[in-house]
Amino acid sequence: MLQVGLSLRRSPGGADSGFPTDEGDTAGTGEEIFGSSPVTVVITSEADTWDIDISSCLGCGQFVDWDRMPDPEQQTHIPRDILSKSPKELKKLAREGYWAVSRALRAQVYHQLIQQVSCRLVTPDALVYRDVASRLFGKMSVSSYPLPEFLEGCSMPTYCLNPAGVTALKKILICIGNLFPDITYSPILPSLVALLLHYSEDEAQCFENISRLIASNSPHTSYIDQSFLAHQASCMTFGDLANKHCPAAHKLIASTSENVFEVYSEWLSWLFHDLPFNYAIRVFDVYLLEGQKVLYRIALALLKQYRLSVTSTELEGTDIKADLQAFVQNITEHVSVDKLLERAFSIRLFSRKEIWLLQMANRKALMERGITMVQNRQSFHLAIDMQNFSSSIVTAQEMRIIWSWIPERFSLSSPLLLFSTSEDGCSLQRFYTCCEGYEPTVLLLKTTEGEVCGAFLSSDWSERKKSGATSSFFGTGECFVFTVRPEMERYEWVFIKKPELAKAVPRSRQRSPSPSPASLLSSSPDGRSTSSNHLTVPTPQRKGRLSPFLAIRHFLLPSKTASMFMCGSREGIIIGGGGGQALSLDANLLWGHTEHCETFDNPPLCQENFKVQLLEVWGFQN
Repeated sequence: MLQVGLSLRRSPGGADSGFPTDEGDTAGTGEEIFGSSPVTVVITSEADTWDIDISSCLGCGQFVDWDRMPDPEQQTHIPRDILSKSPKELKKLAREGYWAVSRALRAQVYHQLIQQVSCRLVTPDALVYRDVASRLFGKMSVSSYPLPEFLEGCSMPTYCLNPAGVTALKKILICIGNLFPDITYSPILPSLVALLLHYSEDEAQCFENISRLIASNSPHTSYIDQSFLAHQASCMTFGDLANKHCPAAHKLIASTSENVFEVYSEWLSWLFHDLPFNYAIRVFDVYLLEGQKVLYRIALALLKQYRLSVTSTELEGTDIKADLQAFVQNITEHVSVDKLLERAFSIRLFSRKEIWLLQMANRKALMERGITMVQNRQSFHLAIDMQNFSSSIVTAQEMRIIWSWIPERFSLSSPLLLFSTSEDGCSLQRFYTCCEGYEPTVLLLKTTEGEVCGAFLSSDWSERKKSGATSSFFGTGECFVFTVRPEMERYEWVFIKKPELAKAVPRSRQRSPSPSPASLLSSSPDGRSTSSNHLTVPTPQRKGRLSPFLAIRHFLLPSKTASMFMCGSREGIIIGGGGGQALSLDANLLWGHTEHCETFDNPPLCQENFKVQLLEVWGFQN
């Protein structure tokens, strides 16, 4: 099979065929697509190659084509104490754009910040680069080298680099491929190297700095995904965060796109491919200080801004993935970089550790399904077979929307009917028997008045047995309740909207007992007493198992009554507690009650006292 090699030989007219011309670089980025370049190519029969013209790099000091830069950078006095400030002060300065006042200041800050990154003991530095580059490229004026495996199919923004800069970029990427053989997929690397070249003294310094980001070993902090598995897990994690923090945008995308995951899989490209240079470099400023978490915030801010600029009617028949890309490329028409960052930092995310747990859970789900190599993941909407899906309560279209609300790692699976009152009868014991062993589940119910509501339940119903004779709440902050008819609406854990109120628990501290209001399982809709069982917190999980995302033991909560997710006993089940019950059903699965609760901050999901017409529980089929 023929493959494509990119040529960097200098043409007689002085132009370089390996990078865009001024006319093609209007956004201040410029790019090549590895394996599918629009520029003149050399056809080879063995492997993708880059022809490196060494003569164009001799003696180069600056890598930037200043004529193509969007705005000239000012040269100002650099305060002597700027680099001795505390991390908190530096973070504030970076967010406010202080580095932008001076190219020299930014270069100094970048180098010092990266040198402070904790990384593996053996990490290639500038001396190693000079040695390897000398051996790889030799003294020949032009030589060809295989395309690094981790760049297959990726794009390469050049961010206004001059010919020497583009050549330096490719040399550094080739050396990374040689010195970091474990990197198998990393579409973000070319952009980061190109940005660093703007503020590097030479290729060797740039290489050393990017190597430290690659080799970072800080706990729960990562800079660069280095495999397809890690990249896909990050995309799934962004999808989960968008689902929680940008519900309006997520609903719009889910209703207009056949493949929501494909839209979200471009989130990193929005930041380090589509954003103009003066926006991308400001993102890079805060990224060096705050890691990948800040990228999630800024991408979420872009998604929120996009939702403000479009309507459902405008998107009908539109390729939303391409429309979002065009929106980001033209972001200057919609919001300034300062305002974008301001909105990004107003989005309150959970801790780095909690996001790391979510990412690990997503990685585990991908690995269990064998998705570790470069491949396209099936859209979660396709997991709902629109023609063959059958429920007595919701339509396929309604289930499709519900499926778009659940965490990405579970939406990889198709729905599996576990229990139905129409087939299994109105028996709570039968309900438990059919549902135990499945985690998570989706509960759907229809009242005799035609109202439809339900809940996504993150834990196995068998967890109820761990507290012995007492009734206790269990589950995690991923649980949520929802309504389907007359209107579709979702109500998540209250701390999703206010994560700053849920502070992380220090490792030395243990969870205190949960409140035990006897009334939570003590009355039926008609007010008759049924039980005086107490409610307690389940014991911690055994060691060695990955702690669940949003497990309540991770947090010091101001109100323990706002973390009551699911509870089951012989007298009935409760979903959502604290000041009321979001949903409760009796032992006959015939009568139910709904009201506001502190856990989900929900209104009644239907008439407060209702009779169940149908109830179904769905699991997730591998």
